[in-house]
Amino acid sequence: MVLNDSQMRQETAASDLAIELRGISKAFGPVQANKDISIRVRRGTIHGIVGENGAGKSTLMSILFGFYRADSGEIFINGKPTEIPDSESAIRAGIGMVFQHFKLVENFTVLENVILGAEDSGLLRPSLARARGLLKDLAREFELNVDPDALIEDLSVGHQQRVEILKALYREADILILDEPTGVLTPSEADHLFRILKGLKEQGKTIILITHKLREIMDVTDEVSVMRRGEMVATRVTAETSPTELAELMVGRKVLLRVEKPPAQPGAEVLRVESLRHVDSQGVERLRGISFGIRKGEILGIAGVSGNGQSELLEVLAGLREAEGKVLLDNEALPLSGAGCDGQARRARRIAHVPEDRQRRGLVMNFHAWENIALGYHHDPRYNPSPWRMNNAAILRDTTGKMEAFDVRPPDPQLKASGFSGGNQQKLVLAREIEYEPDLLLVGQPTRGVDIGAIEFIHQRLIRLRDAGAAVLLVSVELDEILALSDRIIVMFDGRIMGERMPDETNAQELGLMMAGMA
Repeated sequence: MVLNDSQMRQETAASDLAIELRGISKAFGPVQANKDISIRVRRGTIHGIVGENGAGKSTLMSILFGFYRADSGEIFINGKPTEIPDSESAIRAGIGMVFQHFKLVENFTVLENVILGAEDSGLLRPSLARARGLLKDLAREFELNVDPDALIEDLSVGHQQRVEILKALYREADILILDEPTGVLTPSEADHLFRILKGLKEQGKTIILITHKLREIMDVTDEVSVMRRGEMVATRVTAETSPTELAELMVGRKVLLRVEKPPAQPGAEVLRVESLRHVDSQGVERLRGISFGIRKGEILGIAGVSGNGQSELLEVLAGLREAEGKVLLDNEALPLSGAGCDGQARRARRIAHVPEDRQRRGLVMNFHAWENIALGYHHDPRYNPSPWRMNNAAILRDTTGKMEAFDVRPPDPQLKASGFSGGNQQKLVLAREIEYEPDLLLVGQPTRGVDIGAIEFIHQRLIRLRDAGAAVLLVSVELDEILALSDRIIVMFDGRIMGERMPDETNAQELGLMMAGMA
């Protein structure tokens, strides 16, 4: 058969594609997660996929990786129709995926995690020897240096992510999907990740990057596709678009890419921390004489690279860890050990806590949304009118209102926490704690893994809480967030406070130096 010019162009275009999805649809009961989606990804490029939480991005990529089966539609890999009924089929097709929440066995070594499920035979020693040699080559080629004999639980989040990438490359993946890869990384770790991705691209790999961070999309992708409410609404060449256009396509309206807030009107001091010290279970001193104060009607931001004591500080103040020193709430001492040093007692003092890790500390993943909304507040008279029964109907009504107020999608109080996207899980935790109207809100990484529209909303709610007279203690690795939201900023390094700055008198560069231990 002789091809005409149009057919030849189509044939050439198809040969340039690593992935083509045609008419993909997927529903979970009444929820239409993906609706007739088509997308083309060119070989040897970094292709971004953006959209609000619950837009269907992760579902679409889970279909490509064989976690879900589409209700309808076709998948083409390197121009060939490909059935992907499960993840083994995806791996055989050259696809690897790094999930937002890593799939690693924490008490296994790096080497053991890499070969898990890809052993050459029933004898592990040959597989481990082969993997060790390959890891050495991959580390040298792609800057993926990780100690192969280290336990996963002893690695930083950034190094754990490298292990996930190594797992995919060990299985000879030519197509790599990364779902919100920088949601748990420090800025320096994120920069290193993007150097790795660019190196993979130069070696001919195809990268799909799911992220809500438009700066990252503009910096590293070649093309970007936008999803909204389960549909594909646009694809753009990255160099020919802008963050403003992408944000508007994502949410269907204009979005402020900056925080607008009136000047703070600080009142009396709510919290005073003096010479606070904490030693962890391994005998490591995590807090080394911390002292600061925070007043009503202000947001105090704490900047620092993860692992420098911020997490421990929040958990000590929330009653989850014991410590030495003095903590005064409205001039009354809070117990730092023994009786009264627990989360329930802190809530009774109108202290709310949004933990940094929503899945481990903020939610019970197998509980329904309405059960999670009651967590920690189950003694509230609205929920617990008598000692022997809970008013489940009242909790359901309250959950419905909170989900509507925080635009949690899908707005289903009966859905288990594990059924929500990461960003909507975060909204559930924030709704529970902020709607409590606390006097002091302890909030860690409030917008981790959250889309641009939800970030705008969360920032507005934090400012509204401040303006209502609450004190907000904010921990974030996002310097832009710290600078935009905070009325004062303190910087932590190695368990100590390096200094205090006013947001309009500093910048990211100065804060970055302080975060690195340079006063």
